Amino acid sequence: MSIPAHVAIIMDGNGRWAKQRGLPRVAGHRAGVEALRKTVRNAGEMGIAWLTVYAFSSENWSRPKSEVTDLMGLLKIFIRRDLAELHRNGVRVRVIGERDGLEVEIRTLLEEAEALTHQNRNLNLVIAFNYGGRDEIARAAKRIGEAVAAGTVDPAEISAETFANFLDTAGFPDPDLVIRTSGEMRLSNFLPWQTAYSEFLFLPCYWPDFGKADLEDAVRAYASRDRRYGGAPARDVAL
Repeated sequence: MSIPAHVAIIMDGNGRWAKQRGLPRVAGHRAGVEALRKTVRNAGEMGIAWLTVYAFSSENWSRPKSEVTDLMGLLKIFIRRDLAELHRNGVRVRVIGERDGLEVEIRTLLEEAEALTHQNRNLNLVIAFNYGGRDEIARAAKRIGEAVAAGTVDPAEISAETFANFLDTAGFPDPDLVIRTSGEMRLSNFLPWQTAYSEFLFLPCYWPDFGKADLEDAVRAYASRDRRYGGAPARDVAL
């Protein structure tokens, strides 16, 4: 079976999961963190080399202050509690998203996670935090403009490949498979540049219920697809 090298996940449905059970939203977020822990382990065991998760979008700041505070607290707990295990298991933590303006404690924790694990090679865990795809592209354009002004980039030589080198994901492979839970069928500003040729799978389950069987089913569904990158199917070419 063909295993995708890079799986990206929009972890959606924590609040609705909690509401179904008559629980506060923070309970759904706590259950979502546990689902993330399991998914990281399962992805590593399956041989997936890159796992990117949409942890907190740049639009999530508009949520009620109490919920944002709860989410920040869970992020801190996840990093402090799980970083040692991730490091032992050879997981390299990478973080994408805008860091300027973040709370100092949050920014320091993210940087420490990256520094501690930077030599690990078993699995790359990319955390999209304070991330928005349009914001990322705008920041990349700004950096290219600065490079042109400084004379280090020739405008005539700017290509898609050049542009990609200015994104937060410079040097990362594009996602092969994007999974979104909760039944919603949209990207929600998640990696719009990088997912141009990704396969998509929208699952009805809420994120806290996402388990190993769901990941295995998603990988099987991916393996059954014919990725053409804009070309003709191989069988048609053969004819």
